[in-house]
Amino acid sequence: MPDQDSHYGGYGGDKLWLLPRGEICQDRAGENPVDSLIPASVAAPIHVTAESWLHTYSEIIDVRSPAEFAEDHWPGAINLPVLDDAERAEVGTLYRQVDPFTARKRGASLVAQNIARHLQTHFADKGRDYHPLIYCWRGGQRSASLALVLSQVGWQVTVLQGGYKTYRAWVRRQLQTLPQEFTYRVLCGPTGSGKTQLLRHLQQRGAQVLDLEKLACHRGSVLGAEWGTSQPTQKSFESQLVQAFLQWDPAKPVWVESESAKVGQLHLPPALWQAITQADCVEVQLPLEERVKGLIAHYPHWIAHPQALKEKLLSLKSRYGQACLQRWFELIDAQDWPQFVRELLQQHYDPTYRHGLQQHFNRIRARLELPDLSESSLQEAAVRLRGMSF
Repeated sequence: MPDQDSHYGGYGGDKLWLLPRGEICQDRAGENPVDSLIPASVAAPIHVTAESWLHTYSEIIDVRSPAEFAEDHWPGAINLPVLDDAERAEVGTLYRQVDPFTARKRGASLVAQNIARHLQTHFADKGRDYHPLIYCWRGGQRSASLALVLSQVGWQVTVLQGGYKTYRAWVRRQLQTLPQEFTYRVLCGPTGSGKTQLLRHLQQRGAQVLDLEKLACHRGSVLGAEWGTSQPTQKSFESQLVQAFLQWDPAKPVWVESESAKVGQLHLPPALWQAITQADCVEVQLPLEERVKGLIAHYPHWIAHPQALKEKLLSLKSRYGQACLQRWFELIDAQDWPQFVRELLQQHYDPTYRHGLQQHFNRIRARLELPDLSESSLQEAAVRLRGMSF
């Protein structure tokens, strides 16, 4: 595939050379006008690419603030901010309340200090062949500032044209088409039937597994929030999905658990949701009492925090009424966890599952009965699943 890189500055492929005082000189004749001033081994041209995913780099550097980085970033990228959150806010305030010139002076001072610190720490041990990709919000001054300094050192630097906005647009495009390139095998089954554990065993045996609950940091139900852990942002969730798809072989099936179109607060991309609901399914069956035991073992945080559990259940009041809710609260107060879980399954989770199965996952091609959730039972079931043909 042809190289999509142009050279920094947007001159349609012209090289830009760096003068000793930091100026950028355009070379339209194809010759370096400052060869006598800067040896080629010292200063390097800064490249720009709008399709960085076609190339490999020593490192991907996100120079945005930590808050911007936390919302979403290129998977695997490191954060070396040229302005931290407070500094970015300070410069923005100066820009709005004083004037752009004052803001640029202050920003330049802060950026210079931060880049100097990065040179003394992160870049201190980088060799001559180091080749990073750098991006900021939209490929502007923040990425250009670090790229300029690193190229003066002599490193080959590439800047992502359009910055994070270019990357984000690429993610959206990928999610419109990538999910449709794969076939899926969907594990269905009522809450507590061992679907997540089976996915783990399938993955250990080399199967391609899309663990949506792991990516979303949520188990997909009213009590499914991971204790002490917040969900990623929608953008970050989608970045992780694309990263997973790119690692897989479209010729092999992807195993996934039946989920609603929303996992916690995160929405599945429409193309993925459509593909999953049209896929062949295997229904996992486990005796009720085994499900009760397994759920008690897997949700210890609710047992340890009964008041928080009650507050979560309040969202079901409009559906089941005060009397039902009061009954569950009494079981919680009595710490009768087996009976509480049993009634919650029979009155809420199982009816919800049957409705979803009928509406969205009705292509049941096989049923898999588990006697319990022991490791031996799960291992045997995973082997059987991999041997199934549809």
